[in-house]
Amino acid sequence: MRIVLGVSGGVAAYKAVLLLRLLREQGHRVRVVPTASALRFVGAPTWEALSGEPATDQVFEDVEHVPHVALGQGADLVVVAPATADLLARAAAGRADDLLTSTLLTARCPVVMAPAMHTEMWEHPATVANVATLRARGVHVIEPASGRLTGADTGPGRLPEPDEIARAALAVVAGVSRVDAAGAGAGADRGPAQDLAGRRVVVSAGGTREPIDPVRFIGNRSSGRQGVELARAAAARGAHVTLVAANLSPDVAALVRAPGGVPDAVVEVETTAQLRDAVRSAAATADVVVMAAAVADFRPAHAPDAKIKKVPGQGPEPIVLVENPDVLAELARDRLRPGQVVVGFAAETGDAHASVLDHGRAKARRKGADLLVVNAVGEGRGFAVDANDVTVVDGAGDVVATASGSKGEVADAVWDVVVPRVASPTRDERAGTAE
Repeated sequence: MRIVLGVSGGVAAYKAVLLLRLLREQGHRVRVVPTASALRFVGAPTWEALSGEPATDQVFEDVEHVPHVALGQGADLVVVAPATADLLARAAAGRADDLLTSTLLTARCPVVMAPAMHTEMWEHPATVANVATLRARGVHVIEPASGRLTGADTGPGRLPEPDEIARAALAVVAGVSRVDAAGAGAGADRGPAQDLAGRRVVVSAGGTREPIDPVRFIGNRSSGRQGVELARAAAARGAHVTLVAANLSPDVAALVRAPGGVPDAVVEVETTAQLRDAVRSAAATADVVVMAAAVADFRPAHAPDAKIKKVPGQGPEPIVLVENPDVLAELARDRLRPGQVVVGFAAETGDAHASVLDHGRAKARRKGADLLVVNAVGEGRGFAVDANDVTVVDGAGDVVATASGSKGEVADAVWDVVVPRVASPTRDERAGTAE
């Protein structure tokens, strides 16, 4: 892929060096276009040595090749990191006073900007308006990280880490999915990068916990990684995403806060009852509901307010369980919005009676969801691992797709199956989601 890496003048420009190396190691051809201020932080020899391409801010160099037009026209992706407040303002105003801003005006490929500046500058109304203007034009402005800034300051405005910027930027570009969909064949194109633009999506993730007493609970091994990756992938495709998060593991919770496809709203819950209420509330305006959370089927009938004490020589009282509501089946039955697509997940193990897929097919017919994503769990599969292997079946239990790979890749493969089932938004619907 031909990538233009724009670098504007901030101390975070040193991170762009690492981003350049990362993109080059992934096999992309990268041309660095710095601003004059950026060259005061990192010199042209560094950019040229690592990219193998010339690096200049001048429109009057190499004039015979018309670089101020040709770079944007020939790029598959433009990434600006860091994007300072000044660069955002000039881009929003349509300025063309150096090679980078000229390139931005001529680019017809996806443009991704990673802002970096002090918190006061990021939160200033002028910057807020400039970001809104750029986003309205289709520029992907990712949220800055929060942390240590220049000097002793801390807060929002920190440039995300290079791997996060690369992941966010490459997710915007239509790539090759690892889905093997019925009739499509392996390696089918994912389609438009913004194929969920204007749509509202609800995703549940994690595992619910049912209290036994104030200290103990009944739970499961879900980290929430697959659900979070589904939420991030939907956001990268342009959807307004609400994530209902049930007891995420610390590393997955950190992923939610990281830039690059961050859900618009996160609702934290603990129990199945809380998850049910949160999902149904958000689903009232949602086009798609994805129930990826591992929801407890049962809960203790009674949970005392005080810790259950161990009495020497006396066994514990039996814990009586009662059935929890079947949240997925309720959503499939009620369809809280006309045309709503409901997707479930089924973590299964095979047994003497049936295989994982057979159990999944039976569950699909029982639940009534449009799609059910079936995955085997146990023995290092499914829960608390980075990879997944799933089969997607429809409401009749027929296989419509399979996918394997990282949970991020599986998330995109699942959306490849879901998106064709979502009707295109109308002009009025798009206007209604521009909040």
